Amino acid sequence: MALLTTEDVLNKKFQYVKFREGYDQDEVDEFLDEVVSTIYSLQMENQDLKEKLEAAERRIAELSNSDYAPAETPAPVAAPVVETPAPAAPAITGPQDAESATSMLALAQRVHDEYVRDGEEQSAKIIAEANAKRDEIIADAQKQKDSLLSQLDQERELLENKINGLRTFEAEYRSNLRTHLETLLKEVDNGEN
Repeated sequence: MALLTTEDVLNKKFQYVKFREGYDQDEVDEFLDEVVSTIYSLQMENQDLKEKLEAAERRIAELSNSDYAPAETPAPVAAPVVETPAPAAPAITGPQDAESATSMLALAQRVHDEYVRDGEEQSAKIIAEANAKRDEIIADAQKQKDSLLSQLDQERELLENKINGLRTFEAEYRSNLRTHLETLLKEVDNGEN
């Protein structure tokens, strides 16, 4: 799975759902899973870099300790002088080499600190962007909910007015019908007499 970029997080758009208000829950969940995966990958990379730095520091310490040992032991006097080629890797033999190893160690520590700081900054940035996107989605959903509730309140009010109108019409109709029937009954009674 490819890591998310800042643009991926900033430009992510979710599809609207037709049957209920808000965003498609599966799409939001998948996107947040990608964010979590990206953060996890960055943390794993950061941990791996820490382990490599520690291994490099141990190796520098080993080389520093092993290179100082031959310089402290005296050379044998009876050994014949034989010309040998210089070793391919330079050995630490003096104070300048010790300073070089120390500066190398300081450089490794600084690089490590920069990687850690960059990882933490990127992690914080991704989390902040995800939180901002979440807040935007929630605000948008709240706005849609409020709009829908307002619309439903207006429709309810219209329906209540129609119902009241129909009740008034029904009451008037019944009253008129009763009056008409009573008039007809009086006419029938008068006609029989």
